[in-house]
Amino acid sequence: VPPLPLLVPPLPLLLPPLPLLVPPLPLLLLPLPLLLPRLPLLVPLLPLLLPPLPLLLPPLPVLLLPLLLAQSTDPPSAHSQTPWPPPLRPEAMMPPAMPQKPTSTPYWDYIKVEPLLALQTGIGAREDELSNDEVMFIVVHQIDELWFKLALREMVAVRNLFARVPVPEQALASAVRGIRRMETILRQLTAHFELMETMTTRDYLAFRDKLTGASGFQSAQMREIEILMGLAEVERVPLGHEGSYQKALEQHDGTESTSLRRVRARLADLPTLRDAMLEWVHRTPIQGSTPSQPDDAQRVRAFVEAYLDAHRRMVERGLAGAREQALTEADKKRLEERARGEVASARAYLLAEELPEPERARGSRIRAALVFIESYRELPLLAWPREVLDGLTTFEQAFVIFRQRHARMVERMIGRRTGTGGSAGVDYLDTTALRYRVFRELWAVRTLLVRAQDLPPLENAAAYGFAGGT
Repeated sequence: VPPLPLLVPPLPLLLPPLPLLVPPLPLLLLPLPLLLPRLPLLVPLLPLLLPPLPLLLPPLPVLLLPLLLAQSTDPPSAHSQTPWPPPLRPEAMMPPAMPQKPTSTPYWDYIKVEPLLALQTGIGAREDELSNDEVMFIVVHQIDELWFKLALREMVAVRNLFARVPVPEQALASAVRGIRRMETILRQLTAHFELMETMTTRDYLAFRDKLTGASGFQSAQMREIEILMGLAEVERVPLGHEGSYQKALEQHDGTESTSLRRVRARLADLPTLRDAMLEWVHRTPIQGSTPSQPDDAQRVRAFVEAYLDAHRRMVERGLAGAREQALTEADKKRLEERARGEVASARAYLLAEELPEPERARGSRIRAALVFIESYRELPLLAWPREVLDGLTTFEQAFVIFRQRHARMVERMIGRRTGTGGSAGVDYLDTTALRYRVFRELWAVRTLLVRAQDLPPLENAAAYGFAGGT
């Protein structure tokens, strides 16, 4: 509103130039009928178009004056130091910037197709010097390493989540999704062995000598997965002659290889997934009690005793049915001894009696929490934790199946001969499949679970409801 009075006085200045604009109009319009039919006459008519231009230039300052006056919403005061009219900003006289067209990235550049397809030469310089079997062997193992890379990324993300204190309840769904992806990747890895088995023993022997000194045991990312899971150094099965599995990752001259550097970096990357998960489980409310409460140890022990009593009754019920099927007194005695051993083992496990005294209370609470989560999994607060634990069990199961399937593929391909890296071959693979268990507690509690109707009564049920209070 304020600039309107300032616009009215210049109107007379706008009107005088109009007569100057009208006379040139016939001259501007005159050539138009001649443009389309008689284009060759356009050049001679240019002198008729140029003379009016000087008539258009004088009115321009008068036309721009109102625009300059309209730039300010308030007229300057008598004491203002601001020049009036304000100077036209240089950027206001610049034409609007044209929108930049987004650059497109071709598929082959984003995926790096050509560099990727140039990596299948083995120890040679040219891929066309290799047989189809050898190229397939290289491609499968390269794809394995890419799957390992994805699995490690997911494992790190899940580990980092459970290393937080506290772990956000709403983030457990993301953790379960990551764990399921880890398990799916292992299943994809296992499926590769079927493709490898399309190669016969003779086909493989044709290029096996090129692998002398090389072994799948030297896969740094495979070792990283084991380390990040939480496989303890003392539990490792030795490959063969070396004192440590890290020795097999050195260069032939004993210097550090890139693979060994990867493994050492992962060893320093703590906590492991196992440790982070168990620390999270340790904080689980048991019968509404948390580790920070002064009477937590007594309440947890009361739950353990009640649960062991339910477990004992289940074993005795099973024993009664088995005794009826026994053919001899010796069979009955054997069944009774087994039942007593099962009850004693359950007690020893839940009380963590095999652990050193300083670790026993913490270990017992973790195992009690695992039993509690599995037993009362329908409670809203425990539903996602139970999915986490079941997902980790499924993930490790997929890892065991991967090892077993690997052993059978190798046995079918080369029998029980010594491996290319000097390992025991199939015997080594079978041993790792049988002995390697990282999430041991998750497997062990399944031996102790009882029917829902046999569970001890739940205390403080409201603590396990939805966040909204139901």
